[in-house]
Amino acid sequence: MSRTIAPAALRELLLANAELALLDVREQGVHYQGHPFFACALPLSRLEMMVGDLVPRRSVPLVLLDGGGEGLAERAAAKLADLGYTDIAILEGGCAGWKAAGGELFSGVNVPSKAFGEFVEHHYDTPRVPPQEIKRLIDSGRKLLILDSRPYEEYHRMNIPGGIDAPGAELVYRVHELAPDPETLVVVNCAGRTRSIIGCQSLMNAGIANEVVALKDGTMGWELAGYQCERGSTAVAPAPGAAGAARARAAAMQVARRFEVKFATRAEVEAWQRDSGRTLYLLDVRTRQEFEQLRIAGSRHAPGGQLIQATDEFVGVRGARILCIDPARVRSVMTASWLNQMGWSEVYVLEPEGADGFAGWTL
Repeated sequence: MSRTIAPAALRELLLANAELALLDVREQGVHYQGHPFFACALPLSRLEMMVGDLVPRRSVPLVLLDGGGEGLAERAAAKLADLGYTDIAILEGGCAGWKAAGGELFSGVNVPSKAFGEFVEHHYDTPRVPPQEIKRLIDSGRKLLILDSRPYEEYHRMNIPGGIDAPGAELVYRVHELAPDPETLVVVNCAGRTRSIIGCQSLMNAGIANEVVALKDGTMGWELAGYQCERGSTAVAPAPGAAGAARARAAAMQVARRFEVKFATRAEVEAWQRDSGRTLYLLDVRTRQEFEQLRIAGSRHAPGGQLIQATDEFVGVRGARILCIDPARVRSVMTASWLNQMGWSEVYVLEPEGADGFAGWTL
């Protein structure tokens, strides 16, 4: 039988910053209605499919929760034990017990990432411009570049007219040849808020010469303002040439120094892989096409922008080691810089080896 843990004891574990996975085993729609801040969604109905990626180390401490007295946590504990997980506790009273003990419940999806986006906007005073002003600038003939920071599937569904898809961490990598004239205004949008804020601030942190703004409320705000979105667009920011890639690397190295990004060699990572007492995530932050063409065995595709937008969907263990993989060392550095600012203390960028960056690895 799994042991139980009181809300006060769980709070102490969360403050200790040791490895811990707090998992809400209710269905995602219920999870979104209210859960502790650091709880990751692991629905009982999809547990076997999701848990290996979300919690790769079988001996890591797990705390499971449901709404309270539903029996879902107990059923999940049995499944996890069958899968080889050895350190399983159930939160006493579930969400109801957490709230009764003075804990707060947060509604919505990807709560830590979205809260971080709000912090970034406040801390940096990231410039955000309403759709009416962007429309006025377009109509006036102002030279501008609209970059959509969402994955291609979202962009293809609907986008700001004239926008080009450059998801998240791709922005710094691909912007230099798209906007060579420093007089070009760069507008970053997403569907709503978070990814446009992070994308805009990424370009500003990288020190590009252009003025950069985020589109307030994204595609939703654009349509609510009475303007039409395009649908079915296929314009994707191309990979940079040699000059653009060199400028992107130089910008990323400035960011690495500013935000104290750490680097790791293959030998160091291989030693971590042999460490059975620590959790390690190998996260390839490039595009899916690059990932599918060539990747390190055991790595997981986690495109940089989406990793920051939805960290709780990729990394279920607080206090774990995270390795960001990108031979160009641009997308990995930008992603690591944000994870550092989010409070993840052991984030590393893989040092590339060989012509393709993956020399010596099992692929």
